[in-house]
Amino acid sequence: MEQNILELRHITKLYPGVAALDDVSLGFSRGEVHAIVGENGAGKSTFIKVITGAIQPTKGEVVFEGKKIEDNSPQKSMALGITAIYQELNLLKHLSVAENIYYNRYKKKRGLIDFAALERDASEVLDRLGVRIDPKMLVKDLTVGYQQLVEIAKSLSQNVKVMIMDEPSAALTNNELEYLFEIVKTLKKEGMAILYISHRMEEIFELCDKVSVFRDGHYIRTMNIEDTTQEELIRLMVNRELNDTFPAFVPQRGEKILEVKNIATELLRGVSFEAYRGERLGFAGLVGAGRTETARAVYGADRILQGEIYIRGEKTKIQSPEDAIKHGIALIPEDRKQQGLFLNMSVKDNISFVYASKITNGLGIINRKKEEEICGEQIEKLTVKTPSMHQFVKNLSGGNQQKVILGKWLLMNCDIIIFDEPTRGIDVGAKQEIYELIDELARQGKAVILISSELPELMGMSDRIIVMAEGRISGELEKSEINQEKILELASKAQEVLA
Repeated sequence: MEQNILELRHITKLYPGVAALDDVSLGFSRGEVHAIVGENGAGKSTFIKVITGAIQPTKGEVVFEGKKIEDNSPQKSMALGITAIYQELNLLKHLSVAENIYYNRYKKKRGLIDFAALERDASEVLDRLGVRIDPKMLVKDLTVGYQQLVEIAKSLSQNVKVMIMDEPSAALTNNELEYLFEIVKTLKKEGMAILYISHRMEEIFELCDKVSVFRDGHYIRTMNIEDTTQEELIRLMVNRELNDTFPAFVPQRGEKILEVKNIATELLRGVSFEAYRGERLGFAGLVGAGRTETARAVYGADRILQGEIYIRGEKTKIQSPEDAIKHGIALIPEDRKQQGLFLNMSVKDNISFVYASKITNGLGIINRKKEEEICGEQIEKLTVKTPSMHQFVKNLSGGNQQKVILGKWLLMNCDIIIFDEPTRGIDVGAKQEIYELIDELARQGKAVILISSELPELMGMSDRIIVMAEGRISGELEKSEINQEKILELASKAQEVLA
């Protein structure tokens, strides 16, 4: 049997009060796509950082091609042929594709960068991937999917032997995802060892050869993909049965609370719909169809050029998010880290940020005792897992960050709550918690609007679905009519408008 190209032996990483990894041993082979799965907080990120030398283990050793790596560091692991492509891409967007691929390794001619050689070499690497990108293009002008391919090309240019992909599909369109899969399969055929970290089970079963499960800092088990099931993986990850992916829910549709009439923005063209108390209204469509833009228009983040919005039957002018909040509209955005949270502020400060004006005295000073009391109630109610309310929110898992954003809006008692990609980058156990919270909001009589690129999620969590295409509404489906074929058919009807 061929020796593993990479092995981790008895790796332990201790932090004050917690073992991020506890005696983990695992090996990886050439020409294999090996998935690493586990809930947020299971130890996957720490495991990756130990491999790349970004952090040093408390004990244990990393062995590459049969030799222990002494004093590992990102520079040393890269020189050996180990690279990691993270969800947050490490590119200089104001530089060209070629400059990014060979950054700090430029060929020079008479003391100056030889751009002709640089672009020629970059083209050769891109051709190896089958990627048609002009090496002179600035990275900022590429889609996220193509930026990710530039990251892969950068790794290949350094003779990489082990590639770690951390949530590589999180921001990709379906077409970009298919392209990524083809590239991963090509690299596998070339003998590369690929560690694939993803929350998306369908990707793991389509792409990977093996899967290893982590839970609470412990290595649980490695299995061949053909020998396991999605249900077994989830059970091993969460150490409990998740009987129903989507909670059983019988909607109690109440009064019409929101009516949008013929609104247009720079991207939307005559969008009209209604939302009711106690109902979960889904929005489907391909990337660029206008779903997020519709949410932003209703929330006042994008300027409405024409059309009307009625809330509780009254015509309402919403020109800013402040106007929307005053009228009881909340938005949990697609990019929670950039648009929904202050990452370097505490859980408490994030939850109370919008509500703070309601607990200040006449001099504008916040009642800190009251603030901590109400934030503690939200943390307990939403079961936010945090050492304390004073923890920086950037240190929480994705699911708990989502709960913090929701806690902020629940304090404001908003009646219309818009979720844009509510479970993106969230593990399976936390997903179910978010679904249960969404259902509870509907039971309380809130109007819940769901935007999701995951069709099973959208179909399982929606009582009615509106389908969009090219800035218009192309169809509407009641619960009994919802199926994947109808949604995709309507999503492709770029020129049709719902009568």
